[in-house]
This record gives sequence, C-alpha cells and structure tokens, in this order.
Amino acid sequence: MEVSKFDERWAETFQSIKQVLSKTLSDLIIDIEHVGSTSVQGLGAKLILDIDIVIENYDVFPNVIKGLENNGYFHQEEWSFEGREAFGRKDTYSPWDGYGTQWMEHHLYVCNKDSKELARHLAFRDYLRNNPQTVIEYENLKRDLANTVKDRTTYTLGKTEFINKILKKAMD
Repeated sequence: MEVSKFDERWAETFQSIKQVLSKTLSDLIIDIEHVGSTSVQGLGAKLILDIDIVIENYDVFPNVIKGLENNGYFHQEEWSFEGREAFGRKDTYSPWDGYGTQWMEHHLYVCNKDSKELARHLAFRDYLRNNPQTVIEYENLKRDLANTVKDRTTYTLGKTEFINKILKKAMD
C-alpha cells in the first residue's frame, strides 16, 4: 500500500470523468461529487479517486444503472448498502469516452441526495478542505499505517477512529 504525494492531476482527472458521465446521465442525476482524499488540496492519498453520483431518489436508479452499463460499469450489489450503490469498471477504459482513454483507478458510487453516506463523504471532505492542520494529521496517520500494515482492511480500520472524530466535529 502506498500513499502518494498530492497531485493536481487528480482534480483534472475527476473533471474529465465527470464530463463523460454527465453526458450519459445528465437528466437522471443531480450532481457528481469528488470525495475522498484525492479531493482535498495538499492531502496525500492512494491513487484511487472516490466519486459519488447524486440522484434525487431511487425511481431513476434503474435508468442510472443502464447509463452506467453503457459507459462500461457494472452494479456491485455485494458492495452496496442503503443509500450507497457501488459500481465496478469493466476495464481501464471505463467510462468510455469514444477516444479509448485509460482512466485512473476510481471507485464509483450512486447515492440518493438524502443518503447518510453521501452526507458523511461531503462533511469529511469539506472539513478537511477547511482545516489544513487536520489534513497534515490525517496524512501522517495514513502514511504511518501504509508503512506498518499489510492489508487494505487493516489500513482502513486504522483510520476509522480519526475519521469518526472528524465526522463528529463536522456533522454536529
């Protein structure tokens, strides 16, 4: 596991992916949000973008699934839970933009606008964006974990207490 230094290209890649997905899903969605560590200026991260597609409600979800399938994604029901539906990529060319672009690794989720998970993602991201000292603390924790743990599950569990502490501050 490696935590890479912040890279401005992460935001550019997100915007490119958002543009491709927006063309297919425009009338079905409210917004597409860049969340997770790669969305925070100056924060080191694993080289994986986290993207939340926001929908009004689940009435449109079957059509969102079809639109995402047309862009090279598949619904990962086993990784989904209430308020957050996970999607995997068929290959590195997903989403298909018509040019054969290979995209940076990313996790794609669909959340309804009232989803607790969406609220958590946005609150955590926004708190970090507004608290540079917390960004430093979080990156140090992530680097320490990346250097000492052997698997992704342990890495994720090692961040949980810190994340919950920030979410309590951000959502109160």
